[in-house]
Amino acid sequence: MPELTLSMDVEVPPEQVFAALADWSRQGEWMLLTDVAPVGGAAHGVGGQVRAVTGLPVGGRRRGVLDTFVITAWDPPRRIDVRHTGKVVRGTGTFEVVPKLAGSTFVWSEQLDLPLGALGRLGWPMVRPLFAFGVWLSLSRFRDFARHYAG
Repeated sequence: MPELTLSMDVEVPPEQVFAALADWSRQGEWMLLTDVAPVGGAAHGVGGQVRAVTGLPVGGRRRGVLDTFVITAWDPPRRIDVRHTGKVVRGTGTFEVVPKLAGSTFVWSEQLDLPLGALGRLGWPMVRPLFAFGVWLSLSRFRDFARHYAG
């Protein structure tokens, strides 16, 4: 299963980083080209469900890839694990907040079950740099979002 792990230092305490991260309805403010919403409530805890659409805005709505996921581990202010349950995006993800002397490090990891079987695995080396750049850009935006996050 292909894996991608990237991290970004954030100059605020882990509790603030975690709170900003777990504010699902505001993730679209920092996650590149993505609208995110909890399904049926706040989605704070194991079993919570979240829906995200990544793509371009068309006619007032975002059109693109639907990513649904279920929270499988919830350990504030340190970690959220998810299982992607969509038709295209499948696998697991981890958002981890690691305390540092001057704030925190946010680590984003994905283990992806690629679509299209062998063709998806063959294409991953070409897609991975673009995917990694999108995650890195989102992490950079998150750093600024978390710095000013007030809940």
